[in-house]
Amino acid sequence: MLISLAGATACAWADDSAASFGAGGLVARRETRIVMAKEVLRIGLNEIVVDYDFCNDTDEDVTTEVAFPEPPFGPGVNAGDPAKADFSDFKLEINGKPAAYQVEAKAFSNGKDIIDILIKNKLGVDEFCSKFEKLPESERKRMVAMHLFDGMDEADCWLNWEDHLQYHWTQTFPAHSTTHIRHECTPVSGFSPEWDLKALQTALTPALARTNPKLWKASGANVISGYCLAPEQIRGLIHKIKTNKHPNENYGDFGAKWVDFILTTANTWKKPIEDFTLIVDSAPRSEIDDGPTFMGLCVPQKAKLVKLDAGHMQVHLTNFVPTAELHIGYFDIN
Repeated sequence: MLISLAGATACAWADDSAASFGAGGLVARRETRIVMAKEVLRIGLNEIVVDYDFCNDTDEDVTTEVAFPEPPFGPGVNAGDPAKADFSDFKLEINGKPAAYQVEAKAFSNGKDIIDILIKNKLGVDEFCSKFEKLPESERKRMVAMHLFDGMDEADCWLNWEDHLQYHWTQTFPAHSTTHIRHECTPVSGFSPEWDLKALQTALTPALARTNPKLWKASGANVISGYCLAPEQIRGLIHKIKTNKHPNENYGDFGAKWVDFILTTANTWKKPIEDFTLIVDSAPRSEIDDGPTFMGLCVPQKAKLVKLDAGHMQVHLTNFVPTAELHIGYFDIN
């Protein structure tokens, strides 16, 4: 059977979970003999590190396949730094020692796995458009017929697929023992170059989500609410837009980045996570104007987010059963 760990950006992220090989690849499956006794999750724009302590309290060793599924990524997810798109810096340690792993890659377009086509032509998300015209005519016609991209040339090229990656390895959990697993890699954040004024203004009236759900969603306020920003943070963004010179008055000339981490895969182990700590980089420097940013996050179980130091916030939970994923936004208001 398999176990999955995933977190968010060059890593797309998720917690360790139990899984097994099934039709179409790795799928989640409960592993009730192993307890996730402790998890320390550190998330920032430059690095994501996860430390786990797994306990096997049974009288027998448990050997299983462990998998780390990355959240799907596609056009725009890694627009800021294509060099990081291959997730090549993923590092794994078992009980303090470097460990080997395998990688399963898939690419889905309109529900069909096209990874064989991409591998055959040595294509990736960051290089497809520039290499397409150099491919044999038969391959170009094949890809056009499959609607793998929109546009007529490299300057107007939008890919119609998502990449899915899973790292996996065989893991033995000795009886009556604790196994420490650590993995880390460079985040590849999602990026929105501009922020919508109407969405921000509508988000200041959260009651509209109940009284006028169509307007709430149409305006984009539902996206803003996904970061659980405080009213003063939203007002700061609105002020930024209104004081910025921009051809379109509805937008501000600044960026918003986001990092996702999949927590609910932890529920494939014996629930709950006995001791869970989340440490978030709360004020990284902006890559746009080298100024500070602020962070938006819907804290699990609406727990207290406390200041750890000048640049980090922390939340600590015991007997934690995740019910939602993490979606962390970084916003520049300078």
